[in-house]
Formats: sequence, C-alpha cells, structure tokens
Amino acid sequence: MRIVVAMSGGVDSSVAAALLAEQGHDVIGLSMQLYDQRGGEQSWGTCCTLDDLHDARRVASVLGFPHYIVNFERQFQETVISNFVREYASGRTPLPCAHCNSDLKFSTLLDRARGLGAEQVATGHYARVAHAPDGRWLLKRSADRDKDQSYFLFSLTQDQLARAVFPVGHLVKSQVRDQARRLGLTVADKPDSQEICFVPDGDYASFVARKEPAAARAGAIVDEDGRQLGTHGGVHRFTVGQRKGLGISAPSPLYVLKIDADAAMVTVGRREALGQTRLTASQVNWVAIDAPGSAVRVAAQIRHRHTPGIGSVRALPDGRAEMIFDEPQAAITPGQAVVFYDGDVVIGGGWID
Repeated sequence: MRIVVAMSGGVDSSVAAALLAEQGHDVIGLSMQLYDQRGGEQSWGTCCTLDDLHDARRVASVLGFPHYIVNFERQFQETVISNFVREYASGRTPLPCAHCNSDLKFSTLLDRARGLGAEQVATGHYARVAHAPDGRWLLKRSADRDKDQSYFLFSLTQDQLARAVFPVGHLVKSQVRDQARRLGLTVADKPDSQEICFVPDGDYASFVARKEPAAARAGAIVDEDGRQLGTHGGVHRFTVGQRKGLGISAPSPLYVLKIDADAAMVTVGRREALGQTRLTASQVNWVAIDAPGSAVRVAAQIRHRHTPGIGSVRALPDGRAEMIFDEPQAAITPGQAVVFYDGDVVIGGGWID
C-alpha cells in the first residue's frame, strides 16, 4: 500500500516511516515548510526548522524512499498563527498544536496524498485508530499515557480517521527510541521539541502585540466585587488560572478568574473561585457516537496535562455541547479544548466557550 508519511525530522515520525517501510509499504515522506527559511526577524524554535527538514531527508535516504518538502507557509499563517493572535487578543487562550495537527496537517496532507495516489497518511503521533463493529472509526489514546496526543486530534473527521495511520501509537517513547537505534537512524537520541515553534522564547504577549498592536490596550484589574486593584497593558498578557505576572500586590495569592476583552478588564480572585462544574463548547466534533440528545457519562479533559474529570455531556444546538462535572474543575479556560473520553476512546471534543 502506498502511504504518505508526515516527517517532522524527529524520532517519532522517522520511526513511523521506518516501520511502515519495513512492513513493505510504498512509503513517500513529506515534510512541511511552515515559514521562510531564509532568515529575517522571525525566530523559530526547535520544531520544523531547516535542520529538521534535513534530518527528515537523511532518514528517507537511509531507508530508501522518496522525500519531498511541501510549502505550507500560507496555510500555517492562516490556520495557526492568525488564530493564535486573534484568540489571545480576544481574551481567550489558544491551542495552536491542535489547529496545526488537525486543521492543517491532516486536511492538507490528505489532499497531497490523493495527488500522489496514496490511500493513507501516517504521522508520528502517539494515538491509535480502531474500526468499531458498527463501521465507525475510533480515535483512542496511545499505549504511552505520558506522551498521548489524542487530545490534540479530537477534531479529526471520520474520513480523516479512515485514512490515518499512527505507527508508534502502540509503543512507549523508550521503545520508539530503541526502534530508531535498531534501524540505525541518526535521530534516535534527538530531544523532543517542547515549545511552540513560532514563539520559541515563550514570550506570547510580545509576539501577539507585534502582530496585533490593538491587543495592547490598557485596562483595569479588578477583584470579584469590581474594585480596581491595578492596571494592565493588554488582556493578551493573561490566561484564566494565571497567578504570576499580575503586577499587583495582595496579602494572599490572586489568580485570573475572567478576561473581558471588550471592556479590557481582568478579574482576579482566590484560588477557590477558579473551580467550576459547568462549561459549554463550540465546534464540537463527535467521534465515537452521534451527537447525544441526552446526557452521556464521560471523563472530560480540559488541558493536555489535566487529569480528566468525571461528569455528563450532552449536545446543544448549532454544534455545541454542555459538560457538567461531578466535582469542580480548576481554571476552565476559554479557547482551550475539552475532549470527552470513555476509557481510552475519544467520544468527541470541542472548543471551550
């Protein structure tokens, strides 16, 4: 079978390609150029760099399959960076990796794969795909719970899942590196990328302000009763649950509870006030089931490293959903994803309102 493999130059996608080639598949490696490699004022992190593209090409050469670099600069700007800036400027906290993985990589690579006569697209994601008895395609957590990336893939459609392959989803990270050493791949000990590639220094506020100067509109920091405690230089500097960098002093720690971009107002309060039992989500994608008209019991994850909270979810009109937790969850953050699980199976997910 001809399979296109998205190759980032890291150990996971390299091993994914190698395992498929070893199984006898007709592998074609594709790497995405996401930004201008010729230099300039934009600095980038340890992900998707020119060195990464060279690493991917070397792996393909060693394994003996063709490798191509495709230019996705425009799509990356429109799908990922513009959303990132817009969300922070509107007082929400974006999740660029989810948009990049699902909205950009899969949708665009599937189009390219069709043009190359390939039936499937493979990546190095830590996730699994299964085919249910009723014919529905399921997205499942990986064998390595510490590396599991199903949270970032919740928006994959049935058509995308039907053509998705995750060759390392049944392995843990140490096994992936062992496979790379067995295969003689030079990336076997290459470190994982930790930061968002287009904000390598972690200074999100400065990045957003450069792209959208209007986001730096000054405003007030108030307590839960509306009393002003200080001022700020833009709501893009804050996220729900934030404690450090508030620029105000208080006898006890204060946390960001709410961000009102229209009023340029940031509300802070006690840690206890962060706990909420209800959220709504938009653009919900139901994966394992049809949109449930009545409540379904699930474990819901509201951040990548969040321990899922137990509760009930039901579908609302216009592609939305309501989640009610049994126990309060801290820092439910607009702009992040909420993903609903039944054990290892992704029931669905959406974007927190």
